[in-house]
Amino acid sequence: MDNALYVGLSRQMVLRRQLDIIANNIANADTNGFKVESMMTKEVPGPPAFTAEGPRPVKFVGDDGVARDFGQGALRRTDAPLDVAIDGPGFFKVTSKGGERYTRDGHFRTDDTGRLTTQNGDVVSDDGGGEITVDPANVGEVTISADGTVSQGTLRIGKVGVFQFNNLSALEKTGANQYQNASNQQAAPVADPKVRQGMLEGSNVNSIVQITRMIEVSRAYEQVTQMMSSEADLSRNSIARLGRLQ
Repeated sequence: MDNALYVGLSRQMVLRRQLDIIANNIANADTNGFKVESMMTKEVPGPPAFTAEGPRPVKFVGDDGVARDFGQGALRRTDAPLDVAIDGPGFFKVTSKGGERYTRDGHFRTDDTGRLTTQNGDVVSDDGGGEITVDPANVGEVTISADGTVSQGTLRIGKVGVFQFNNLSALEKTGANQYQNASNQQAAPVADPKVRQGMLEGSNVNSIVQITRMIEVSRAYEQVTQMMSSEADLSRNSIARLGRLQ
């Protein structure tokens, strides 16, 4: 009976983690470029609490990491000249205090020196890894073409870099809706990027699916709790009966 309690406890820990991930998905349903996440589980063999006539080993439920769906989110029009969305694969590359980061959030602005940055002040890279600087003295309107070329009036300033990875598992979430390259894989420029000025990519979270999933996981947690309570009651009753026989 102790084995059943331990297995149930391991399952509860996984379900609580799943609830946290689902809640985070729902909270970011309106975050630009956010990618929906789900939890992966695995069987974890372990020694049983009581070995006589019991299975060896007991299989527990374990956390096997978080899977991320990098599917395209819906594009919405903002008409802001520095808002850009990637229509297709790829990521914007930015430079933060922690180093190079990658994001799908194209809600950009310029800093005091005219550099193109994220809302947090991280500098947006061009296709060669350099900076893109708007001339504050030039009153020309900033335009961004479909291939990412940035112009101000008739002057070409640079080109917004769009980079991709052969294996997206190389990307590790770092916060602020950004990812870092956690592998030896090198990011390569997208050959034919499709950039949409005046638009932003929404998240690919389906709120209805996530709420339904939250209900399912909550019910599963309750069922495990009831099972563990029944096992604990059975154990107490067995011990009480043995005590009366002695």
